[in-house]
Amino acid sequence: MKQQNVLTVAIIIALGGFLFGYDIAMMSGTTSQLETLFNLNSTWLGFTIAIAILGTIAGTLIIGKPAEKFGCRRSLIVLAGLFAISTIGSATAFNWELLLFFRFITGILLGCITVITPMFIAEISPAKKRGQLVLLNQIFVVSAIFLAFVVNYLLAQVLAESSWRWMIGVEFFPAVLFFGLLFLVPESPRWLINQNRSEEALIIFTRVKAENPAEEVSIVKKSVEMELKLGHGKLFVKENRFPVMIAILIAAFNQLAGINAIMIYAPRVFEMAGFGTNASLLQSISIGATNLLFTIVALFLIDRYGRRTLLMAGSVGMVFFLGMLSKAFFTNNFDELGGYGVMIYLMGFIAFFAFSQGAVLWVVISEIFPNKVRSKGQALGSFTHWIFAAALIWGFPIFAKMPGIGGGPSFAFFAIMMVLHFFFAWKVLPETKGKSLEEIQVEFTNRRKS
Repeated sequence: MKQQNVLTVAIIIALGGFLFGYDIAMMSGTTSQLETLFNLNSTWLGFTIAIAILGTIAGTLIIGKPAEKFGCRRSLIVLAGLFAISTIGSATAFNWELLLFFRFITGILLGCITVITPMFIAEISPAKKRGQLVLLNQIFVVSAIFLAFVVNYLLAQVLAESSWRWMIGVEFFPAVLFFGLLFLVPESPRWLINQNRSEEALIIFTRVKAENPAEEVSIVKKSVEMELKLGHGKLFVKENRFPVMIAILIAAFNQLAGINAIMIYAPRVFEMAGFGTNASLLQSISIGATNLLFTIVALFLIDRYGRRTLLMAGSVGMVFFLGMLSKAFFTNNFDELGGYGVMIYLMGFIAFFAFSQGAVLWVVISEIFPNKVRSKGQALGSFTHWIFAAALIWGFPIFAKMPGIGGGPSFAFFAIMMVLHFFFAWKVLPETKGKSLEEIQVEFTNRRKS
């Protein structure tokens, strides 16, 4: 039997995060061109960008049952193939309505992928390395964000007005690569056990070099049997109340930091601060590089210091830098730090977000739900995440342009949300580092009984 390093398997699966990250950041380079080409006001520009997020929300709602029925591997293969097709449709759209249609379809596919990818990695990973391996998904997300900023800048220099089509079309190539590599990975052994295919699960655990494959199968089988006795076939039952609450709150706070609004509209934020279009695109690259660097830092911290510690430290830093951004826009003073104050404050915010919320979100959501409802729980977290993302992405350009609101109150709101997030991480969130998925469920069960 051919063996595979679990790291290799996790890297292939995490390419799903690359598609997501590239798509989110790539649209930042298209906003000015789409606004001019289709004669869009702020409301319709926000809608054009946010429609993929609306599709993502729909995707999170529909993927739970297919993932349970067909498994993570087969589901991702189909999704990757369809994603490659949808990107070509968006890139070649000859009118605004057709662009909206294909962007919505792309969003649906991304919603499905964002549910399955971290869950798949969590289910195939050993407890001691699960945080790092699931975090690979985020590493690929932020790597793609950085690459998208670079590609956007280069294409804008070479192709000018038609560059938005190429910015979208480039996504076709990683999608095809992802599709092909997925045929090399095994199915989730925990899904196989849920399907009463324990012998196949044993083969998979052996294939990925689990420390004790037979014991892993036994532990998961016992956990599944216990869940069945407790009636854990449904997500919204009393037994799941605590993980449901955690998933909703951590996903909501992730977006209430303002991260996707800032990432997508980074060039526009720089333009608001007085920079030209080319300079804004170039400085956006620094945002992507900071995001990548500090997500890599989190890779070495998450299984050492734990999820809660990173979240609390990140909250403190984000409050400070969001506060400084708010002050700059309230006072209309963009000459601080040699005229680069806004860029430095944005980079500081991104740094603290990247090694805390950016790194921890999908790790925690992939860990806290029982085997029988993990796909539904992951979908709930993704759904919440994207509901808030859609509202912020659609609303940010509108509020930022309003004379009575603008950048100052917007960044102040994000800072206040991060104060609340600090207390959530400190007082509510349990620590899950170093524990198997089944051990976490035992702790949650004991918590309900106490």
